[in-house]
Amino acid sequence: MKVAVDELSIPLIVFSRLVIGAAFLIPLAIREKSKATVRPYLKYILFYAFLEMVVPWTLITSAQKDLSSGVVALLVATVPIWATLFAHHTGDSTAAHRVRIFGIVIGLIGIILIVGIESLSDFGNTLSLLQVLIAAASYAWAVNMVTRKVVGISGLAINGIAMFASSLLFAPFALTSLPQDAPSLNAILATFGLGILCSGIAFWVFFIVLDEIGPARASLVVYPNTAVAVVLGIILLSEPITLAIAIGLPLVLIGSYFASRKPAAAAIAT
Repeated sequence: MKVAVDELSIPLIVFSRLVIGAAFLIPLAIREKSKATVRPYLKYILFYAFLEMVVPWTLITSAQKDLSSGVVALLVATVPIWATLFAHHTGDSTAAHRVRIFGIVIGLIGIILIVGIESLSDFGNTLSLLQVLIAAASYAWAVNMVTRKVVGISGLAINGIAMFASSLLFAPFALTSLPQDAPSLNAILATFGLGILCSGIAFWVFFIVLDEIGPARASLVVYPNTAVAVVLGIILLSEPITLAIAIGLPLVLIGSYFASRKPAAAAIAT
C-alpha cells in the first residue's frame, strides 16, 4: 500500500482495491449459487461493508501517508483484542476468562508503548495513529456483527457484495482524483496486489477460517500480516527498526494471542 499511496489518491486506491476484489469474488459466489438467499440479509451486509471496508480502508490508507508500514501493521494487530472485548459485550461467556484478560492487558501495554513512542518522535502523527486504532476496532466489530446477523451465506457472497457496494460509494471520489501523470508500474502492481491478494483472496480464506473457529480466534490471522508488513517495510522500503517496533511487536502479538484463546474451562464470574 505504501508504494501506491505515494502516487495515487486515497479514494482511487480504495476504489480500485474494491473493484478488483469484487471482480474476483462475485464470479466465485455465483458459481457456488449462494446469491439467491442473500436478500433477507442485505442490510446487514451493507452495514458490514461500511464497517469492514469503507471506514477502515479509508482511515488506514490515509494514515499510511504519515506512518511506516510496520507501525500500521502493529496497530492493526490489535484486532484480536477488540474482537475479544466485543465478543464479551455480545454474550461470549468465555471472553472474561483470566487468560484473555491477561492477553488484553499485555497487548494494550504494547499499544501504549507504540503510540507513546511514535507520538513523542512526531506529534503530527498522533491523528494517524488514532485512525489506525479506530480502523482496527471497526474491523473487529464488523466481523462480530456479520457472523451474528448473517447466517448460512458464504464469505464469497458477503464480501463480493460488500466490495461492490463500497466501490459505488467511492466511485465519484475516485473519478475526481485521478492522477495527472500515469502511475508507475510498481504503483499499478501494488494496487492489483491490494485488490486480489489483500482483498479477494484474503477475505475468502478468512471467512473459511471464521466458519470453523469463530470471530475472536479467527482474528489471529493478523499475526502473519503483521510480521510480513514489518519485514517488507524494512527490506523493501528501507524503513528503520524503531524502538516502537522492537518493544511493541512482541507485546502486541503475545497479548493478542492470549486474548484470542478460547479456554476449555468455564469463564470466570463477571
